[in-house]
Amino acid sequence: MVRSEEKLKQYFIALVPPAPIYEEAMGLKLYFKDQYNSKASLNSPPHITLHMPFKWRTDREDDLIQSLGKFSSIHQPFSLELLNFNSFPPRVIFMEAVKSDALESLYKDLHRYCKKELNLFNAAYKDLAFHPHLTLAFRDLKKHLFIKAWEEFQQKKYSAGFVVDKISLLKHNGKIWEVFHDFGFMNVVLKPDTGQFKSR
Repeated sequence: MVRSEEKLKQYFIALVPPAPIYEEAMGLKLYFKDQYNSKASLNSPPHITLHMPFKWRTDREDDLIQSLGKFSSIHQPFSLELLNFNSFPPRVIFMEAVKSDALESLYKDLHRYCKKELNLFNAAYKDLAFHPHLTLAFRDLKKHLFIKAWEEFQQKKYSAGFVVDKISLLKHNGKIWEVFHDFGFMNVVLKPDTGQFKSR
């Protein structure tokens, strides 16, 4: 008999940008791997985290999917902008997501919903304020290479926007994070096959 602990898998909830932003972000992740020996960010698709990783029983995945589908179906699409680069010294370099009322509202609504409906209480990291971003390099970026990389990227310019019309549930397969399920917003019909992220 399988113990309930063995049925637990890790999941998190995020915004995954569409093409061509997805491919541009993947290209930058690969650049950090090649130039600065930082490859940890390649363990997940480009994304903006809305809810930190949590554990959930695989035999209750249908409940999780149904609940997040209910949440997303009452939200309206909105525009999101990625603008230039920023950092969390001494390890993290990322694309900056421009805060907006719509993005902040989605984040807060999701946290409240997950606490109330899914009994999840680890939505934020050490109660830090929401700082939306798309990570390009992080925990395995050595400090001396961070300094060098940040010298390169702090002056770089980047600007792109996309319509947020879904949230994504990502699942850890034991090696990498993959998009497990997408949830379209109000009146948004998603294509049946959104594809799976594959590590390079």
